[in-house]
Amino acid sequence: MTIENALKLLDAVTKLFGVLVWPAVLVFILIRFGSALREFIASMGEFSLKGAGFEASAKRKAEAAAALAAAAVSHPEAGAAPEAMARDARAAAQVVTEMVTPRMIRRAGRATVLWVDDRPSNNVHERQALEALGVSFVLATSTNEALEELERQSFDAIISDMGRPPDPQAGYTLLDKLRASGDETPFIIYAGSRAPEHRAESRRRGALGCTNRADELFEMVLSVLGQGREA
Repeated sequence: MTIENALKLLDAVTKLFGVLVWPAVLVFILIRFGSALREFIASMGEFSLKGAGFEASAKRKAEAAAALAAAAVSHPEAGAAPEAMARDARAAAQVVTEMVTPRMIRRAGRATVLWVDDRPSNNVHERQALEALGVSFVLATSTNEALEELERQSFDAIISDMGRPPDPQAGYTLLDKLRASGDETPFIIYAGSRAPEHRAESRRRGALGCTNRADELFEMVLSVLGQGREA
């Protein structure tokens, strides 16, 4: 891929990002973590330009990568240095590069995920990353609201935070209720810890796992969707 073509592609992607609702975040990422996004854009240039679906797939991947990078830098580890934040942005772009294929986009376009969090505004970028691929979300802000939504329809996956007043372990409360009722919907805890003991406990209770990293969450959700059958 020549420098001229890379610049043209970067310009096209930048124009695309200009229509998104968080341009300030994009500017920050481009300035602070430009190398990570350049690597992602370069990897896009390695795809064959043949095929009617390339342009749409490339745009979806670009949107997903930018949103996931924004999520990564929006929730840094305590005291994280700029170098660590840059690695997180690079890891986010890499996950999109490795996992998002036209086949995955088709499956994501048929998926609906229940996201349970009493502060849904904390996860806007994470949802944008998956919505870019076609995933639909239903939001619930309490355990009871989540259970009501589950009575109305089935979901391909459930994402839950952990503490929701007045229950500091509301994520486990919801998970336990579902498993006790025989509901085996894939369940992911997206909370403030990814400590080994918390990962082990979440799996023991029947969840896929727990994480506080946007790239790991994205990977878990796509892994679940990838297990579905083609229509």
